[in-house]
Amino acid sequence: MNLAIDAGGTKLRAEIWSKDKFVDDAEAKSGEIGLCAWIEMLLAKYRDVKTIGISYAGQVENGKIVSSPNILVDEHELKKRIESKYSVLLQIENDLSCAALAEAIEFESQNICALYIGTGLGVGIVERGRLVRGFKNVAAELGHIPHQRAPFRCGCGRDNCLELYASGSGLAKWMEYKKLSCSVSLKELAEAQEYEIVEMFYDALLKAAGTTLTLFNPQVLVLGGGIIEANPHLEEFILKNIKNYALSNSLEGVKICKSRLKNAPLLGALLLKDLND
Repeated sequence: MNLAIDAGGTKLRAEIWSKDKFVDDAEAKSGEIGLCAWIEMLLAKYRDVKTIGISYAGQVENGKIVSSPNILVDEHELKKRIESKYSVLLQIENDLSCAALAEAIEFESQNICALYIGTGLGVGIVERGRLVRGFKNVAAELGHIPHQRAPFRCGCGRDNCLELYASGSGLAKWMEYKKLSCSVSLKELAEAQEYEIVEMFYDALLKAAGTTLTLFNPQVLVLGGGIIEANPHLEEFILKNIKNYALSNSLEGVKICKSRLKNAPLLGALLLKDLND
């Protein structure tokens, strides 16, 4: 049996599969139970699990959890702890890397970038069929490239991150700064005539997409995450305006579209058992 886990900032989600057959699922709140403890609870219930794949919303390296902004971590040496205690093979990757793996299968592409905008902003990259991780597993931390100075700080400690302008957490910070009472919604911000915030979001979104295309030259750029799902017009907006933000050669033959998958990070976690790199 295979256990796939999506460890997100608000929820822990799991699916149990036997070969290609779905068996069961489970869910918990990220702040109420440690990830390691939750895995051990699942292993106690599903004793035939042989492989565990984890999509993790944070920085990981060689099976270790390096950073965990929103997840209760009760064991940083997760792979070492679980594999030494149970007869299982555990693999853990950043959530956007997992999303990119799933999107690569969905779009049948060996060169794909998954640009996801939800609570945060980031990119997962598959190039020539392999994940691009970087030396310390922090490749393509797009949300933290320099953009414009904001009157508040990002979770990383800086005040000029792109994520402060194009993400759910960034919009929330702008609303708090301006003492707005509407929902964290582009539509409601526009209705409240907060056009400056909306325009800053659009500009940062295009910078994110254009930078991704120019740096990585993917065959497919997939748009996903909660902000994209809630605002389907953003796909057309990017298609219409991206020529002003990306190198023209990087746009030749590229497919830019929304994700068709319900939970790409979780599906990618399931694929980790077949990853050879």
